[in-house]
Amino acid sequence: MNGSFDESAFGSRSRGPAGGGLGGGLWEAMDQLRDMFDKGLTGGPRMGRGDVRASVLAILAEQPMHGYQIIHEIEERSGGTWKPSPGSVYPTLQLLADEGLITAEEAGGKKTYSLTDAGRAEVDAAGGRSAPWETPGMKDAARSTALPKAGAKLAQAAAQVGTSGTPEQVKEAVAVLDEARRKLYSILAQG
Repeated sequence: MNGSFDESAFGSRSRGPAGGGLGGGLWEAMDQLRDMFDKGLTGGPRMGRGDVRASVLAILAEQPMHGYQIIHEIEERSGGTWKPSPGSVYPTLQLLADEGLITAEEAGGKKTYSLTDAGRAEVDAAGGRSAPWETPGMKDAARSTALPKAGAKLAQAAAQVGTSGTPEQVKEAVAVLDEARRKLYSILAQG
């Protein structure tokens, strides 16, 4: 979310009850959510080159895939906390091919990568080591990411209704948000 928030899309922050539009409380909530993202509470741990390599080998040990499938698998398995860029995956694939650990077969304009016997031996030699997305830090990051991201999306939707909606739509949105707040507190009351 860092750098992706466009204030102009939701109107001025100085708008309050006297100026019409959104109240300051919504913008304060958006700022709090953005601060959580900026402080890294939801960004997950930074992964290194060795983690990309280990992840690619682990995924290809299961089945051949093309590059974007590998990227998607890593993102899925990390609970969305880590999506390596093509700029880190494709050079890793080339390096693994240069080392003789994988081969690439082109079909339909896509290269599908698979492990060689040497690649399988390297995966087997890694033994019981956890895949990078299975480390405790990644698991914790995946758990801490979902709620703030959902809250930020909710706040953005509320801001959009507040700036573009009719008075009736704003009134309906307020009721939805009030109900959501009550349900969240009831979740805490259950525990």
